[in-house]
Amino acid sequence: MKVHTIHEAKTHLSQLIKEACEGEEVVIARGDKPVVKLVPIGIADRPRKPGRFAGKISRTADAFDPLTDEELREMGVE
Repeated sequence: MKVHTIHEAKTHLSQLIKEACEGEEVVIARGDKPVVKLVPIGIADRPRKPGRFAGKISRTADAFDPLTDEELREMGVE
C-alpha cells in the first residue's frame, strides 16, 4: 500500500489515478494520518460479452412505424 501526502496527491493526481485504476491501493494522508483511499469506480467484474441478450429482447413489426394521430393525442401531442 502506497501512502501519499495531500501535497503529493495534488501534484501527482493523474499518476495516482492511473495506479488506482491498475489495481494498486493508493492512500492519501494528512501528515502521518491516512484519511482517504483512492479507488476506481465502474470496473466491470467480468468482461463484456457480445450477444448476451440474444433472444431475450424482442420488438413488434410496427415498433418503428410513425405514431397515429390518436396515439399522439394520447401522449398529449397536438
